[in-house]
Amino acid sequence: MTSDFPIGRRSLLLGSAALTLGLGARPARAAAAAPGDVVLTLPAPTGRHPVGCRSVYLVDTSRRDPWDSAVPVRELMLTFFYPAGDITGLAPAPQLPPPTANAFGQVAPYGPLRLPAAGVDWAATLSHSFADAPALPGRRPVLLYSPGGGDPRGLGTSLAEDLAGHGAVVVTVDHPGDGAAVEFPGTTAFRDEPVRTTVFRGDPRDRPEVFRTMIDTRVADLRFVLDRLARPAELPLPRGLAAAIDRHRIGLYGHSAGGSAAAEVLFEDRRVHAAVNLEGYLDHPPPAPGGAPEPFPVTRHGVDRPLLLLGTEGFDHRPELDRSWSALTARSGRLVRTARIADAGHWVFTDCAATIPQLQAAGLTTRAERNAVIGRIAPTVSIPKVRRLVRGFFEEHLGGW
Repeated sequence: MTSDFPIGRRSLLLGSAALTLGLGARPARAAAAAPGDVVLTLPAPTGRHPVGCRSVYLVDTSRRDPWDSAVPVRELMLTFFYPAGDITGLAPAPQLPPPTANAFGQVAPYGPLRLPAAGVDWAATLSHSFADAPALPGRRPVLLYSPGGGDPRGLGTSLAEDLAGHGAVVVTVDHPGDGAAVEFPGTTAFRDEPVRTTVFRGDPRDRPEVFRTMIDTRVADLRFVLDRLARPAELPLPRGLAAAIDRHRIGLYGHSAGGSAAAEVLFEDRRVHAAVNLEGYLDHPPPAPGGAPEPFPVTRHGVDRPLLLLGTEGFDHRPELDRSWSALTARSGRLVRTARIADAGHWVFTDCAATIPQLQAAGLTTRAERNAVIGRIAPTVSIPKVRRLVRGFFEEHLGGW
């Protein structure tokens, strides 16, 4: 049983990897934006279609929340991006709503993204999508996106919009309790705040039981979304979107922990026809120091459908990552492709590829901090490259768009 509610595009988030700060259940008020604060921008989609968006709230009553024992169900937030029809009179939707900007302002100075504590109007960034626009007619492939550990779904806005502009329906998935900040349509009997913040303190991979719960939960979340996509007419979608969803052409992609989950769901669920892992591990860390990591099932058995492993040359845990990737490719043959982006860092697959250089230009982050997050690569190079690689892989394996 589920509860599904549409909410405005205002609930799409610009996220952070808030892996070093666990916030309480009741976010404190962040400082208001000041005159002259930097307003960040996202690159426009390159496809021929305008992009519509709709955020949807789902509840899976068959599972308890793994991060909070007081929550008797599993709540999820999704955003659908899709080729839109008539957008006359519509304005680009804001990317970050005020409640999420409030929570984001608290985590901005912390975590591996090295974001500034002041000087940015986080609520002012606009997307290139139009809330609740009617869908353009046509049958379209569906791509699910799972963000990195601690990241909210909004950190993948630019890539999702670009894929949608070229003809796909993209569903970005928040993983509450994991994501830095997740905004729901309202409160419930078991949750007295509309914004839920991350429970993570430190890198989840440093705590094997936390990492295992994170991956297992993401796999279950994605499979639940697949269940619901099998009945799109039951979802509260904009006009024409349910008819556009082709459930026989489904792909998954994800960043970091989201990439780990995407590869595992490809192995476990035959409804998925292809997947992209954007620099995610394919094993669990050792349960004790000096022990051996435990390969995921996908790593032990290999895949029989296409999988792209896309990484960066600058990833600071590359030997550990390579170990699990090599084990998978040895069992999968040509079905698995591996590629890496030169001069790039781990978050180059996210909106940070566009926003971190803007922060550097404004004097709000240093060159060294920028390089630690996205590498030396210029956004004019990295953004088109990531878009082409991901889109080209799915176009090849999910049919023409």
